[in-house]
Amino acid sequence: MDLEQKLSILADAAKYDASCASSGTNQRNSRESTGIGSTTGMGICHSFTPDGRCVSLLKILLTNYCTYDCLYCVNRVSSSTPRARFTVDEVVGLTLDFYRRNYIEGLFLSSGIIRNPDYTMEQVVSVARKLRQDHAFRGYIHLKTIPEANQALIDEAGRWADRISINIELPRPQDLQQLAPEKNLDRIRSSMGAIQKRIEQARAETNENSKAPPFAPAGQSTQMIVGATDAPDSSILSQATRLYGSYKLRRVYYSAFSPIPDSSKKLPLTAPPLVREHRLYQADWLMRFYEFRAQELTTEQAPNLDLQIDPKLAWALRNRHLFPVKLNTDPRHLLLRVPGLGVRNVDRILQARRWHSLRLDDLIRLRVALQKVMPFIETTDHHPASSLEKEDLRSRLVRGEQLDLFTPERSVYSGQL
Repeated sequence: MDLEQKLSILADAAKYDASCASSGTNQRNSRESTGIGSTTGMGICHSFTPDGRCVSLLKILLTNYCTYDCLYCVNRVSSSTPRARFTVDEVVGLTLDFYRRNYIEGLFLSSGIIRNPDYTMEQVVSVARKLRQDHAFRGYIHLKTIPEANQALIDEAGRWADRISINIELPRPQDLQQLAPEKNLDRIRSSMGAIQKRIEQARAETNENSKAPPFAPAGQSTQMIVGATDAPDSSILSQATRLYGSYKLRRVYYSAFSPIPDSSKKLPLTAPPLVREHRLYQADWLMRFYEFRAQELTTEQAPNLDLQIDPKLAWALRNRHLFPVKLNTDPRHLLLRVPGLGVRNVDRILQARRWHSLRLDDLIRLRVALQKVMPFIETTDHHPASSLEKEDLRSRLVRGEQLDLFTPERSVYSGQL
């Protein structure tokens, strides 16, 4: 099998891993990575850094051979998928070739389990070590680690990589037991805890000595598959809350289950709606930046997120007694609860109201989506108490979200909200 055939197989096999991101770290050498990346090419994925740059990563597996039999995985040992395997030198060569042509700015490398976890982890680490030491590679590296591997190997992965990750895959222990019996949630959490301690230690060493070697400066991330079991969104969000709180993860990624060839009867026959994945990302954002708790976004009666409206609006409609929020006097945490107000606009409102009382015209200048916020806010010239009592408020807001971008401004003031 030639290199191009291997690349075709192993780049395609890597597409199911969503935990590939490059945000949260500084460039190792800005002069060598100023391009915005390619928009084409097999195995190339795109992420955005905090400063808005588009970063392209070569996203591949070292091999799609695997001794594990995770039923949701196309690369499981019982799968009939075509197999391929890169050597360490081949991955190094591909990364350098793509980088020099400005197709990529870094590498995302994962692998199936071959021989045993330690051997596999050693091969993955060898790629990063060779790039850094032998070729002075200053691009971005994200390595997928294996929780069953020796901790010393995981520690070395963090030495060479910008970000490392371990996929938790499924939110509940019984889900893993059912679909991936070789994996153990306690071992995964133990590895995450050890990585977090090492990250904190490295940061403390860097504060004392700026020349101290870094350890995964972009932190760690993980992925959960959505829809492979009957786990509701409440379980997924609760697990994400524990991961963020206990291990300070940079991101939890959600990947909608995709049916695979020759799949087990234990798996669903169809994929969940993609909008469910989207709603989980929105809920995740609310927990990370808007001070929401997982228990607020779902209920016992409705453990799954509403697919028709975003989680923030759904919460507001369930808690109408907390509205309207007074934009001119209420504290920041209440303003963050208003549907249609983002963090940036809340901060701008807090700054503006120091000098004068806010009116609807001020919100237009801030480019706030008035059709969404008006039922939930009170300003000097707007008092919407009656709007909140209307039984058809939800249907009106859902219809408002679907309005054409060029709907005349006068519709905002029509009193229909």
